[in-house]
Amino acid sequence: MEPFQGGLPQRNISKGPSPVLKKMTDNFSDERLIGKSAFGNLYKGILADGTMIVVKKLAENSPIARDKTFSNEVQNIMALRHGNIVKLVGFCHEGQKKIVQKEGRYILADIYESLLCYEYLPMGSLHKNLFESNGMDWNTRFKIIKGICQGLLFLHRVGIIHMDLKPQNILLGDDMEPKIAEFGISRLLDPELTRLNTQDVMGTYGYMAPEYLHRGEFSTQSDIYGLGVLILETTTGKKNGKKDPSGREYIYEEDETFHRIHC
Repeated sequence: MEPFQGGLPQRNISKGPSPVLKKMTDNFSDERLIGKSAFGNLYKGILADGTMIVVKKLAENSPIARDKTFSNEVQNIMALRHGNIVKLVGFCHEGQKKIVQKEGRYILADIYESLLCYEYLPMGSLHKNLFESNGMDWNTRFKIIKGICQGLLFLHRVGIIHMDLKPQNILLGDDMEPKIAEFGISRLLDPELTRLNTQDVMGTYGYMAPEYLHRGEFSTQSDIYGLGVLILETTTGKKNGKKDPSGREYIYEEDETFHRIHC
């Protein structure tokens, strides 16, 4: 077993979930469950020194293969250090032998479990603070928008396209400093290219750029589109109803509202 930041194991192909992670999450108890995403459940973990972290237990039925999600998160954000990008502080990819049924027969197979550990951000998501609380003043909203833009600029400069910018994937620290999170469907863009195509279109309805949705074409501009919708939500405090995949109805509604007020 190789040590990693915070005493977390980097890799341990052994007998199931790491005892360290099981202990710090109270064996992944419901009491420690703090959130869910398309890629897995999020648990609060408490280290021996009292430091809190978030442990994501990747789901088997996530939108993309669990191993691919794990690879995306680790490869794309492990080395990133920026004030507006959530820190990945450790990970485990562990296996154990289990008897499983396949095609009417019982076989002994290696079953793997993947876990990712992040810094703990006490204020939760931007979505929670925008739509489930008493609201924020304009200075705080501006600070959040500015921080998201700085984080996204950093990602694009190192060739990473997030692909799923939305309020649920922006986490807030004590000082309301935003951090971009959830890199499960992120893409690494070759420096020689400016855009790519894919047949596997994935993302969240209401935030997907039209060219990506309809032609599978994506680039850093795909993130900029999602950022625009996110900025509208942050400034107006009005939730995107996701009436269509690209959020165009929401954008047009807010644009009309703006013109009625200011023109």
